[in-house]
Amino acid sequence: MLKDKDRIFTNLYGFEPCSLKSAKARGDWSNTKDIILKGRDGIISELTESGLRGRGGAGFPTATKWSFMPKEPTGKTHYLVVNADESEPGTCKDRDIIRHEPHKLLEGSIIACAAMGAQVCYIYIRGEFYNERLILESALSEAYDDGLIGKNACDSGLDIEIFIHHGAGAYICGEETALLESLEGKKGMPRLKPPFPATSGLYGCPTTVNNVESIAVVPTILRRGPGWFSSLGRKRNEGTKVFCISGHVNNPCNVEEEMGVSLKDLIEKHAGGVRGGWDNLLAIIPGGSSVPMLPKEICDNVLMDFDSLKSVNSGLGTAAVIVMDKSTDLIKAISRISYFYKHESCGQCTPCREGTSWLWEMMEKMANGQARVDEIDTLLDLTKRIEGHCICALGDAAAWPVQGLIRHFRGYMEDRLIKTRKKIMVEN
Repeated sequence: MLKDKDRIFTNLYGFEPCSLKSAKARGDWSNTKDIILKGRDGIISELTESGLRGRGGAGFPTATKWSFMPKEPTGKTHYLVVNADESEPGTCKDRDIIRHEPHKLLEGSIIACAAMGAQVCYIYIRGEFYNERLILESALSEAYDDGLIGKNACDSGLDIEIFIHHGAGAYICGEETALLESLEGKKGMPRLKPPFPATSGLYGCPTTVNNVESIAVVPTILRRGPGWFSSLGRKRNEGTKVFCISGHVNNPCNVEEEMGVSLKDLIEKHAGGVRGGWDNLLAIIPGGSSVPMLPKEICDNVLMDFDSLKSVNSGLGTAAVIVMDKSTDLIKAISRISYFYKHESCGQCTPCREGTSWLWEMMEKMANGQARVDEIDTLLDLTKRIEGHCICALGDAAAWPVQGLIRHFRGYMEDRLIKTRKKIMVEN
């Protein structure tokens, strides 16, 4: 388990003020100038050594992503865009980071801009995060007044501006190119790639899009050293992670823990255990609504990191752990998730636009016991026709929860449908 001395987010629960004065007392904005003066190659090299992978869901190596930005001036403005459009059901880590530790995000943004040669940063925050936006705007104003951002930021000789832009609550704008479209004032719809944002992103200029947590952990990593960060967790899954635990647990919470922590330990030690005890567990969605659920027998031993969860046909995603005990109607739960993705599809790709509606309608038939047992295979075939056939990953996100249900709970579904049909026949 993670020791207190190794925690990056020391004010995650807001026990102390989020002001600049309080943030500095906790170590934020300390030696930021020296970090910036390590230069692009120095910063990226240390970040590579740390093993940091993106905390937004995909888990792509952060330093590698930064290295894609042009090394020489292009005659265009270079941008960093921070994705704070946290809309994945079950996920609320970025919200707490912004609410209680906004200066970690701002400091990380300045360092990231320096490492990529970016002159402007936009923080795209979810429209529903009204109070969090006010807190972030207040922190930004404090940082500007203190000379940490803007002209000669942190006395580094670099001019870096940060702007806050709030969205309108569209899940699709969590996809990086749809976010860029929204920032440009257009409808949030994913772009075809290539070109990739590092070549042609915001306003056709070189751009990198990173998640809030990915940026917020950077200053601490560079201050304490990449060796410290890489000593936590497991190989290829280094460092700490903020986990969001919700559902049928006694104490739902956000908690920073070491990557590779046991899922059972995470729930038992931080969330007060499953309601009714561990034996009352039915299934867990380990990484937000878009990743496949896991049954209890896998949850008993699985570790919470990218590679461990991938090996059991699921994913770490945003590390939003949704716990479901034996009182849960799993078919109805996945049907509800299917409705969410149907509602949030931008409609650009036919497999997603049409397929998500069919997924939801078929899941509702299953939930109401109106489907035949052989339609389970039809449902699975439908998910395969959506998965991998769309511009962005929303189609995959709609397909995977249904696939997880069928993979692990096919017998559960068959029993439900058989019993319901027998009941209807008796009643008639």
